[in-house]
Amino acid sequence: MLTDAALKALRPKEKSYKVTDRDGMYVLVSSAGTLSFRLDYRLHGRRETVVLGKYGPTGLSLARAREKCIDAKRAVGEGRSPAIEKQREKRRLLEARSFGELGEKWLVAAPMADGTRAMRRSIFERELLPVWRKRLLNEIAPDDLRAHCAAIVERGAPATAIHVRDIVKQIYGFAILHGEKIANPADEVAHPV
Repeated sequence: MLTDAALKALRPKEKSYKVTDRDGMYVLVSSAGTLSFRLDYRLHGRRETVVLGKYGPTGLSLARAREKCIDAKRAVGEGRSPAIEKQREKRRLLEARSFGELGEKWLVAAPMADGTRAMRRSIFERELLPVWRKRLLNEIAPDDLRAHCAAIVERGAPATAIHVRDIVKQIYGFAILHGEKIANPADEVAHPV
C-alpha cells in the first residue's frame, strides 16, 4: 500500500511503470516523472482504464485519489463506465456556453410579443451583458444575482431589478430545457423589491 513518502520517493525510469496501491488503484510513473492515479476495470466484457488524476500539490492527494477510486468502483458496480463519464464531463465543459451566448439564443427563440422582446433585449444588453457576457452559466451563483439586483435597486431602479431577475430566470430555464445540466440561480433569489 502506498504512502505519501513512498510516492515522493518514486523516480522516473526509461519506460513508464506501475506501482500498485489498494482496491485496484495504482500509480503510473511516466518517463517524464509524472505520477497519475489510475484504475483498471472490466465492464460489459471489455477492459477500461480511468485516470483519476495526477499526484502533487496542484493535483490529487493520495487520500482524495482513494476516494475517487471508491467512487469509480461504485459506478462500475452500477454498470456505469467512469472513463466514459469523465469524457462526457470534459466534453460538457468544453461545450459550456456563456451567459451572453445563451441569452442571445433565448431572445431570438423564446416565444414572446415583439414589444416584450424589445424591452427584454434592452434590459439584457444594458444590465446583464456588461457584467456577465463571458461568464459560463455554472459560474453565476444566486449571491451574484442577488448582489447585482441589490445594486440596481440601490441606484433607484427597483422595477429594472425585478426584470433582471426574471430575465435571468428565463434564460436559465431555456438553457435547462435545451439540455444544460445546471441550477437556476434565480430560483434562490426572491423578488428584489
